[in-house]
Parts: sequence; C-alpha cells; structure tokens
Amino acid sequence: MIHEGDFFSWARETVDRFECAAGNPPFIRYQSFAGPVRKRALAVCADLGAGFSGLSSSWAPFLVATASLLKPGGRMAFVVPAEVGHAPYAAPLLKYLTSNFGVVHLIAVREKMFPKLSEDCWLLFSDVFGSPASKVRLTALDRFSFSTAPPAQFTSIPLAELKRWNWRLRPFLLPSGVRDAYEEAASSPGTRRLGDVARVGIGYVTGDNDFFHLRPSEAGEKSIPSDLLQPAVRNGRMLPEKAVTPATVQQWIDHDDPVLLLRIRPGQEVPPTVQRYLDGPSGRQARGAYKCRNRKPWYVVPDVRIPDAFLSYMSGETPALVSNEAGCVCTNSVHAVALTGKMPMGELRRRWDTPIARLSCELEGHPLGGGMLKIEPREAASTLLPESSIPPDQQALVEEGISLMRQWRHYA
Repeated sequence: MIHEGDFFSWARETVDRFECAAGNPPFIRYQSFAGPVRKRALAVCADLGAGFSGLSSSWAPFLVATASLLKPGGRMAFVVPAEVGHAPYAAPLLKYLTSNFGVVHLIAVREKMFPKLSEDCWLLFSDVFGSPASKVRLTALDRFSFSTAPPAQFTSIPLAELKRWNWRLRPFLLPSGVRDAYEEAASSPGTRRLGDVARVGIGYVTGDNDFFHLRPSEAGEKSIPSDLLQPAVRNGRMLPEKAVTPATVQQWIDHDDPVLLLRIRPGQEVPPTVQRYLDGPSGRQARGAYKCRNRKPWYVVPDVRIPDAFLSYMSGETPALVSNEAGCVCTNSVHAVALTGKMPMGELRRRWDTPIARLSCELEGHPLGGGMLKIEPREAASTLLPESSIPPDQQALVEEGISLMRQWRHYA
C-alpha cells in the first residue's frame, strides 16, 4: 500500500504498526526543511521524547517518527548522512534510539557510498524496539560491501563514554590510545579551551560585498575619503601564515585588491562624493539586497569591529589562527577572535600550533565535503590549548589521529 501525503501527519495519525522499516530518509537541510512541515515534524518528535532544534535536517526527525511506527521487537535499517557522527542534532536522535532499541549499530564507511554525491553516508541498524540499549555499536569500514547481516566486528561504546564525548561518534573512529592521549591532555590543569581566553564570532555581513569593498584605484577615482575606508579580510584565502601586518595590507593595496570596506558609522555625515557613490547604479542595486533593505540606513554595515586575530572558517589542512597586527576588520567568511586578557597572543599562537590543538580542531570541527574542515564559533571555542608538549610516544599517536581524521574527511 502506498500513502501519498505529509509523512509526519500520517505518522501521528495512523494506527498501523510494522515489524521492519528500511530506506533512505530525505536529506533536506534545515534551511529548506521549514514552515509547517518542520513544525509538524518537531512536534511529533517532541511527543515521542526527542527534542530537536530548528537547525535539524529532516532525516533525523524522520527516523524518530519511523521508529514510533514499529511493533515491539521491531527493527529498522537506514542509510544516514555522516552527520550522525558529529552534528549537534544527532545527539537527541542517538538518545532516542538508545532509549528505545536494544541494539543500535552504526556502520561508518570512509569511501563514498555514492561517489557522485558530496554527502558522505553511514548505515544505521536498530533492533529490538521497545528495549533500551546500554551501549552503541560502531563499525568503521574503508569501503562498503554487501552483506546479509550487520558486521560481526564492532566497537562497543558504553553510553556513559558516549555522553562524555557529547554524543559525538566521530572521535570513536580513532584508536582508543589516541582518545586516551587527548582526554589526558584535556584534563591537564594547564590546558585551556579557546573559549576560556577569547571570544570567537563571525565577522560583519554587508549584504553586497562587491559594492561595499572597493579597490584602491576605485576609491581614488570616486574621491572616497580615506577615513571611511577600512582594510578588510574578505576570506580565508587572504590570510598569511602567522600575522596580518601593515606590509600585508600594503601588498593588497599594491595589487589593487578590493579590500577597502566602506565603513560609515551610524549618524555620521555622508560626504557628497560618497553620496554620489551610494546613489549610483551599483548603489541602487545594493540597497535592494535583503540585508541592505532591512536595515536603516541601508549603507551602514553593522557589527564591524577590529579583532585581535582571525580564524579560518573552512580549511584544508588545519584552521589558521592569524594575529591582526594591521587593525583590519573581517567579513563573515572568517571568524573574528577577540582576546579577553587571560592569555597573550604569542602564547595563544604557540598553543594553537601544537598537535593536540590540531587534533582538537578535527574533533570539535566537522567535515564539510571535498576534504574541507568547517569549524563554527562554538566549535572553535571548544578547541584545546595545551600548556606543554606531550611525550614523544603520545605525540606519535596524536599525529596518527590527525592523519586518520583527515582521511575520513577525504583531505589528501
């Protein structure tokens, strides 16, 4: 029998119950998983004891609603995105599954199951509906191969240990020795987290980067006063290895790069030359952009501040922490790091360059696809900053862990 309609409405109303469910849930990210459908989905899950935030993709609530349709002792098997191993909204899903299934088994597959898709996928097998589990099974495979039953080899993760890792399964792709070394470093009295010594936030949003960032030659042609122009880091590719210095900015200017932010402060008088620029063709187009038309006045870019350092938002090898020695500002394509006075920049940079900190970026951040590592402000705030180096044997383990995490996110 085939039902056509909204799945979550049907799941809430139907009296049908099933022995087994299998499939591939819809992978709809939260930006598109919106409106009445999301509202119904979250309501169904809340009634079942699974509290998802509005940032949840559709597949996780779909699995909870599906499980609720099983008969006692039932089972289900699904293809799931690898986000199940790291996304914050995977935590309520795993809590629900372990509270309602006697067996919860995740199969992590490193090579892409669907090579033409950007999404990495794992497999989920849950059995004995109606009975709680005391542990989660995790099998890590290099590649998928057909089997009539779940893998017989797996790591058993007690729920208490999983909770200690904030319900993130991705750290358990590492050998236990690597996790032990990491936890030992985390518990060391001298270790800090980035959020202990700095505030990490996103940069400003202009609404139209091409309009608000001028080339030096363009600013000169339009007679834009220099006191309304602020050198800006527009993306992570601009960041040098260690510091943005006046020489770095001069190099941008010599190349005539579009790095001068038109920064008009609230209530500031607009000079005639700037007014002509605002009223020109590109200005008329910019003021129609969503962000611009929803602020007053439209040409005042909010949240512009000069941070102490910049942190790359997306990276290949590892996120770069670069000190700001030139008084630059930054767009939301990089993170702004503001020190709180608890650690000088030199010491922060030293700690950031340690193997433990690099491994911490891998574990606190998450894969984005194409080998990239993405690190959100809250994830960056959780990264470890060890006070001292670790013993050589542990350092070798940690370097092995870093390499393994990069393999799992397909960074060559």
